[in-house]
Amino acid sequence: MPSKEITTLLENKLVQLTKRISAIEADFHKGRSQDFSEQATETENDGVLDEIHHEAKLELSLVKSALKRITEGLYGSCVECEEPINPDRLSALPYTTKCIKCAV
Repeated sequence: MPSKEITTLLENKLVQLTKRISAIEADFHKGRSQDFSEQATETENDGVLDEIHHEAKLELSLVKSALKRITEGLYGSCVECEEPINPDRLSALPYTTKCIKCAV
């Protein structure tokens, strides 16, 4: 079973990512400027925000999956070889699903 610190870290990351995604989605729904040159800048920014949004949603999915594995008692085991994942790897990347050998 993972330490309480890892569970807390994952729960905090879940809150942080949810807020980030909501803020990005709110920005997407905001009206755009009437100024043409400002619209060009906003369009460029939308591309960057879209990528950040995509990455945040992917990371959120990984965090939710890790929390589910904790609940199911499967956290810390590699999904490929079922061997324990090195605790240092889990500390660095708490939502990883594979040991270093299987991740390569």
